[in-house]
Amino acid sequence: MAATEESNQALALQLGECLKVQGAKLATAESCSGGWVAKTITDLPGSSAWFEGAIVCYSNESKHDLLGVSAKTIEEFGAVSGDTVLEMTDGVFERTAADVVVSISGIAGPDGGSDDKPVGTVWLCWGKRDKTSFAHEYHFEGDREAVRLQTVEAALMSVLDVMICM
Repeated sequence: MAATEESNQALALQLGECLKVQGAKLATAESCSGGWVAKTITDLPGSSAWFEGAIVCYSNESKHDLLGVSAKTIEEFGAVSGDTVLEMTDGVFERTAADVVVSISGIAGPDGGSDDKPVGTVWLCWGKRDKTSFAHEYHFEGDREAVRLQTVEAALMSVLDVMICM
């Protein structure tokens, strides 16, 4: 089944219930998703009980300035890499009171892809405060909107998994 705004809304509702039960708050760092995870969450009434906030850091400079991602990391591995999303996650933990973080960087298209990182390549990182964070590379299909919808779905699912809510 293809990711839709409605299916992502249902995942966000499920995640919110889980986070409320556990007394935890989520924050996001979003690049290619442009804040779509945060939008999906904040469309839900009462999400302020479990959503700390979001940092949309689209450019390499904002990843560095807002989240402390090393310029060396971006130069060596690229903005779309496991190393970058791990540093983005660390930056959110340092700057917020969130208990759980998900970070996203990718190439939604239609331009910007390469042989090594084609359009649809997205890196997600998720983790709990003072625990190990996990980064994973995805390869999504479709146009820009489809890639972004799948990214939101994967981000919400990854947090559900780390919270052991399913």
